[in-house]
Amino acid sequence: MTARQKRMMFVALLIIGVGVFITLIMKALNENMNHFYSPTEILQGKAPKERNFRIGGLVVTGSVKRDPDSLKIEFDLTDGAKNFAVLYIGILPDLFREGQGIVATGKLNNDVFVAEEVLAKHDENYMPPEVADALKKAGKWKEGDTEAMKHPENVPVGAAQPYPGAKLETQKTFKDKDNVGEQK
Repeated sequence: MTARQKRMMFVALLIIGVGVFITLIMKALNENMNHFYSPTEILQGKAPKERNFRIGGLVVTGSVKRDPDSLKIEFDLTDGAKNFAVLYIGILPDLFREGQGIVATGKLNNDVFVAEEVLAKHDENYMPPEVADALKKAGKWKEGDTEAMKHPENVPVGAAQPYPGAKLETQKTFKDKDNVGEQK
């Protein structure tokens, strides 16, 4: 082999090696990426069946069902056009409530989205970009209209009900609870 042939062979192997490296990197990134799907897209069959992905939308009012004996919570998400059932076992974020925009990560299991993580918006005017896009596609988004995202007036901020219809205990102070400092 001449010197020129050796250089050409080296350049060809280098190009092939770089191509294989880039292909492997792209494949790894694609497998680890959590794509976002709206309830409508999931019902159309666009979401993967065996991989984790993200679903987002508004929690449907009246759909939250809590198991009083465990941390199991079931609720429906909507993008304004379609609803989709979500199951989550764990502690929900403090800002989770009905009518709230959320994004959940998990996978499909028999036409139910089993969430591993649930993220809620961080203030009354914020909407996750993916959820806003899904609502816009469904024709349910009005620019500048935050009325649908406001906290319900009849529910105090920070009040946690373990399950629908539960009675909240009134808070007791340390003095009341332990009878500390009580004079007889």
